[in-house]
Amino acid sequence: MNWSNPSDKIADHGAAGSRHGLLITALLLCAMLLLPTQSAQSASSYTVTETVEIFEYDLHEPDAPATPASVAHGQYGPFRVIAADTVEMTGTVDSYTPALFRQMIRDFPAIRRIEMLDCDGSVDEEANLRLARMIRRAGISTNVPAQGSVRSGAVELFLAGVTRTAHPDAEFVVHSWMDENGREARDYPASDPVHAEYLDYYTDMGVPLPAAQAFYALTNSVSFSEQLRLSRHDMAHFQLLH
Repeated sequence: MNWSNPSDKIADHGAAGSRHGLLITALLLCAMLLLPTQSAQSASSYTVTETVEIFEYDLHEPDAPATPASVAHGQYGPFRVIAADTVEMTGTVDSYTPALFRQMIRDFPAIRRIEMLDCDGSVDEEANLRLARMIRRAGISTNVPAQGSVRSGAVELFLAGVTRTAHPDAEFVVHSWMDENGREARDYPASDPVHAEYLDYYTDMGVPLPAAQAFYALTNSVSFSEQLRLSRHDMAHFQLLH
């Protein structure tokens, strides 16, 4: 029998065990190295979806704001201030016009002239006569320019001017007045105070009484639904211009 040294057997067994241990250790190290990496990758792996909106802007340099005379100086009902001392009048007098006129005079106290371009009368005769007296108290002159037209109750406003002028082409249109009940001047007796109201107004505006009576009779000879056109020459005949 061949006996080997027991220590050699132990050594061989130890060497084998050592190799086996090293292999296991190596495998464990690989596992330890791989597992964190896979775990980190698994934990940090995600998909990001980003929506990007693209806006397109058209840039324009703003135009200089327009400043028409009606805005630059002021619009007050039928009155448009075109200069510190002058206004143009176009349109109709209503119940609010006297208050608007008063505000205009507060804002522009130097106003001294009204150019009556296209004035078709009033829808409130009481307000119209009140406005006329306000024009006179303010010391304002009235003028009807070329192709200007002054009609119905606007003729009373024209007479309010401290001086009254008109272009040869100016037009004046008159007819009888009508009250809220549909009654005209001819429907009231000559002695009715309503007539005196108009005659007093004319004389207060400097029209001689005979001329005022003749002009008032002429206007009332035409019914409210009709029109009588007068020229500058006709108005001068009744001493309504100066």
